[in-house]
Amino acid sequence: MTVKKLHIEYDAVNNRNTFTNGDTINGRIILEVSKETKVQSLLFIAKGKARVCWSEHYGNNQTHVYWSDEKYYSVKHHMIRESRQDGTEVISRGKHVFPFTFKIPDRKMPSSFHSSVGRIVHKLKAELKQSVKLKKKAKIHFMFVSKADMDTPGLLVPQQESKDKSLAFGSGNVSMDVHAKKMGYKLGEAMYVNIQINNASSRSVKPKFELYEKRSFFAQGQRKVQTRTILKEKSDVVEGRSGQKMLTKIIAIPRELTPSILNCSILKLEYRLKVSFSRDLFISVLILQTLDL
Repeated sequence: MTVKKLHIEYDAVNNRNTFTNGDTINGRIILEVSKETKVQSLLFIAKGKARVCWSEHYGNNQTHVYWSDEKYYSVKHHMIRESRQDGTEVISRGKHVFPFTFKIPDRKMPSSFHSSVGRIVHKLKAELKQSVKLKKKAKIHFMFVSKADMDTPGLLVPQQESKDKSLAFGSGNVSMDVHAKKMGYKLGEAMYVNIQINNASSRSVKPKFELYEKRSFFAQGQRKVQTRTILKEKSDVVEGRSGQKMLTKIIAIPRELTPSILNCSILKLEYRLKVSFSRDLFISVLILQTLDL
C-alpha cells in the first residue's frame, strides 16, 4: 500500500475547542507514503451544511422518507497541483506536512448540532487523488458555536402568559399569571419567574416547573417534533381560598445546554418553560433562548 497515512488536524483556539463566526482555523494535512508516488491532486475542503431525514409509516405497509438539506459554505484549496505533462506530481517517500489556513465566513450560520433525525456539521476534509479510480479521503469535524444574535425579535422583551381554570367537582377556580423579565438568557444565568396566583378554589395547589428542550425538523412541507425534559422543580403550596399570592422562582440555566438554533430553515432547537398545577391546568411559554457566553 503506497499511501500509509492521510490525516487532517487543526489547532484549538480556546480551552473549549470551539470556533465562531470569522475565526481563523490553522491546521495541517499529513501525508505519508511508503515510496515515491504519483498523485494528481491534494485538496483541502471546508464545508458547513445541515441535513434532516426521517421516515413515516402509513397504512398498507407504506413508508415515506422526508429529507432536506441546507448549505452554508463550501471552500476548496489545492495543496498539490499536477505539474507534469501526464497530469501528475511526484511525491517522494516519507512524511509530508501541508499547512492550511481557513477563515470561517463571518455571517449568520447555525451552530453544530447532531441527533438521529437532523444534524448541522462544520468539517474539514483532505482529498487525495492518485488516478481516476484511486482516491483517498480524511475528514474532521470542528465545533462551531454561532455568535449570539442580539437582533432576534423579542430577545429582551418581558414574557407573560395567563390562564384561568375551573377545577373538578365544583371546587372553584384557580388563575395564574406567569411573568419573566426577558426571553434571552445566557448559559448559567439565573432566570427569575414571577407567578401571581389567585386560588379561589377549595383545593390547595402546588406549582410545578419543567424546563424542556424542543427540537423541530422540517422537510417537504412536513414537521417532526422531539421534546426532552431538562429539569423539574416545585414551588410552595398555595392553600385553598387563600386569594391572590405572588411566588418567585429562580431557575439556573444549565451551562452544558446547547445554544438555541433559530437561524436554520430546516432545524430548530428551542427551550420552553412549562408551569403547571395539574394535567389540565398549565402554561407553556417560550421564554428562553440559550446564548453562548
